Amino acid sequence: MFRNAMPRYEILSEEAMATLDGGWRRIVSEIGVEFVSERALELFRQAGQKVEDQCVIFDPDFVLEQVAKAPRSFDVQARNPAHTVHIGDDAMVFGSVYGPPFVREGDVRRDAKLADFHSFAKLAQSFDAIDSAGGVVCEPEDAPLDSRHLDMTYALQTITDKIYMGNVVSGENARDTLAMTEILFGGREAVENTPATISLINCNSPLRWDERMLEAQFEYSAANQPVVLTPFLLMGAMSPVSIPATLAQQMAEALTGIALSQLIRPGAPVIFGSFLSNIDMQSGSPCFGTPESAIGLLCTGQIARRFGLPVRSGGGLTSSQTPDAQAGYESLMTMLPTFLAGINWVMHSAGWLEGGLVASYEKYVLDVQVLEMLQQEFTPLEIDEASLAFGAHDEVRHGGHFLGAAHTMERFRTCFYRPFVNSSDNYDRWMRNGGKDAAARAADVAQKRLAEYEPPPLDEAIREELEAYVTRRRRELGD
Repeated sequence: MFRNAMPRYEILSEEAMATLDGGWRRIVSEIGVEFVSERALELFRQAGQKVEDQCVIFDPDFVLEQVAKAPRSFDVQARNPAHTVHIGDDAMVFGSVYGPPFVREGDVRRDAKLADFHSFAKLAQSFDAIDSAGGVVCEPEDAPLDSRHLDMTYALQTITDKIYMGNVVSGENARDTLAMTEILFGGREAVENTPATISLINCNSPLRWDERMLEAQFEYSAANQPVVLTPFLLMGAMSPVSIPATLAQQMAEALTGIALSQLIRPGAPVIFGSFLSNIDMQSGSPCFGTPESAIGLLCTGQIARRFGLPVRSGGGLTSSQTPDAQAGYESLMTMLPTFLAGINWVMHSAGWLEGGLVASYEKYVLDVQVLEMLQQEFTPLEIDEASLAFGAHDEVRHGGHFLGAAHTMERFRTCFYRPFVNSSDNYDRWMRNGGKDAAARAADVAQKRLAEYEPPPLDEAIREELEAYVTRRRRELGD
């Protein structure tokens, strides 16, 4: 977990914030938001909101009253306490790519397998900059559809000892995740007292919360597990082609989803989610790493802080098909404003490729390299008498060099960040080492990390109980 003590980059004036505030209020009170769940609709009816079919017409002040019940920050426990994280305040927590059905390794693009899921979980365990392997790191097509959530959750619990995400395909899958989490952490009370999983609840933008996601939300919020209420906004498709209009829609969707969590369980932890970019208006394809997405990201951080909520956004996003220069600059175009905005929960921090369709081994390593460098860049500079190094000046004097100075010799091993992928060799040395580009060097790093992976220790009684649960549930699900 990284503490971002740098000042936040806030680009919205008070006048702009007031205009956006009026925009989301008008959407929820005049158009309303659909909730495709009778349980959700009944909660809103009982709370005095107007329900028309599946659409809820909100009193904006009621929404804010509910949002105010959510905690400003909270911890999520890992089975290794050293990897427990704080969500909110100045903390930034980084998780792997989420959801790709395909994997890229070198020049090969193929369906994701369970073995790939295991490999990406091992990479997440091996890099200190990554706080969580995530949830659906890739979609393993060789595991049965009805029970693969069991395989993925078991892998996250055993291959890593970091925090993990809960499955949200259905309420039943959420209940399985919670049951396995209770086994790992010693019961329901233990996970309710300190949450042990985070779950992504996506809005079907525009202005609709679907039944399957809501079923999962009910399970997780009732168990006091944090949910990331995330509008899925690609400007020109799921929202208007205006950043302000999209921000107002995002506020309407996220805040009403958060309000539901507070009706389910007052004080349940939530995260103001944002997945905001645009489409190519010629092809209709999603675009990532765009200036518009960066602006929206900066605004989102400021907006969430205004409501006193932890925020999710950003990551290493790209539309590129390979881990090339485009992948690098588009990902940096998203990850740099992630730091500037002080985002608390960062999904897709490593491995995202081809608009999220692909999890790439090489891109995973390159993203971690960028992440480590940004963490170094956003660590406040310490300025004191020792760092002024007057003694070095006194030793070297005029026209000399500092290579052999005592100050240098005492600090040369740790004075600068040393990248693990970059090459600064001269041309001849680079050629002698194979003339490899960044992607090829990243592939070497990935292979080395996987070869050196050692599983974190786990009590065998807990492992056996988890295995028994998975076996029983797989049989009950018919797989």
